[in-house]
Amino acid sequence: QVQLVESGGGLVQPGGSLRLSCAASGSFFRVLAVRAWYRQAPGKQRELVAAITDGGTTNYADSVKGRFTISRENAKNTVLYLQMNNLKPDDTAVYYCNSYPKPYDYWGQGTQVTVSS
Repeated sequence: QVQLVESGGGLVQPGGSLRLSCAASGSFFRVLAVRAWYRQAPGKQRELVAAITDGGTTNYADSVKGRFTISRENAKNTVLYLQMNNLKPDDTAVYYCNSYPKPYDYWGQGTQVTVSS
C-alpha cells in the first residue's frame, strides 16, 4: 500500500496562486505510479486534473490548461507538485494525488482549495 499526504491548499482570491504537494511513501513501485492530481468539488464526481507520465509528458483537464503545471521528483517521499495560477472559483475543490492512469482504491485526506473573494 501507499500512504498519500497532500498539502498546500488554502483560501485564495480569484487570480491567485497555490502550490500543492503530495508526499507518497510505501512500496517503491506503487509510489512510482503516483503521478496524477484529482479533485472533487461539492456535489460533483472526482475528476482528473493533471497527470505526468514516466517520460515527462503531461496531460491536463481542459479547464486548467495554461493555468496549472504538474511536476514530479523522484525523491524518497515527496513526489508530486501542482502549481496552480490564475485560480478561479470553479477550481474550489478537495485535491488529491493518486496513481495514473487508474487511481488506487484508497485515497489520502486531500487538501482543500477554496477560491473566493
